Amino acid sequence: MARGDPFQEAARLLAGRRNAVALTGAGISVESGIPAFRGTHGLWEKFPPMEYATIGAFMRQPEKAWRMLSELLSLCGGASPNAAHAGLVELESRGVLRAVITQNVDGLHQAAGSRRVIEYHGNMKELVCISCWKHFPTRERWKAGEDAPRCECGEVLKPNIVLFGEPIPWIPQERAEEEARTCGVLLVIGTSAQVAPACDIPRIAKEAGAAVVEINPEETMLTGSVTDVYLPGKASEVVGRVLGILPPAGTPEN
Repeated sequence: MARGDPFQEAARLLAGRRNAVALTGAGISVESGIPAFRGTHGLWEKFPPMEYATIGAFMRQPEKAWRMLSELLSLCGGASPNAAHAGLVELESRGVLRAVITQNVDGLHQAAGSRRVIEYHGNMKELVCISCWKHFPTRERWKAGEDAPRCECGEVLKPNIVLFGEPIPWIPQERAEEEARTCGVLLVIGTSAQVAPACDIPRIAKEAGAAVVEINPEETMLTGSVTDVYLPGKASEVVGRVLGILPPAGTPEN
């Protein structure tokens, strides 16, 4: 763990290496009105994941699973990017950040303007049939308050996201791990990285020689084992503070 001012150290690492990648989780979207999944008032407190968010639960009782999915869709549909999302776009425009790996399914990084986003767990913009695998834009098939949406073939549609018990799609997993292996700094924002296999990304980056900068309101399992620089606080405030320390784009390094 770095000594001295951690914000200065994070800015020094980002400015010096200039090939950072961000790994984001639910915590970055909390300030957009989307609650985290874990903790007090988290989505899992209302909808226990083993009852609502596994592929097995979905296949057994899709209408029940859609109670949780409808709430998540409503939350995502009504949310806008916050200052933390915008801050990552600014880091990208300055040539510091090259990609975002997100565990979120809300699409807020793209809405903010991030150009290279790896959606590790998919997104809520699309529905897929569990029988014939036909895809539909969510807005065409889902309406809040209605029963589980169905395909033209009559089977229930599922959001194109990864539920517990489903594998991560091969392409985003390979892309995410390659970014982790080749970045100079991994910014971990709003995630405790407890869920496999996303929890491997900080370790992969660390073992490949990257510095790990963690931004979370509270310390996590990463803080004492993988993290090099820990920045406590809300994502928007911390990212804004680091941006304020970074030299403008094009400033020569000493």
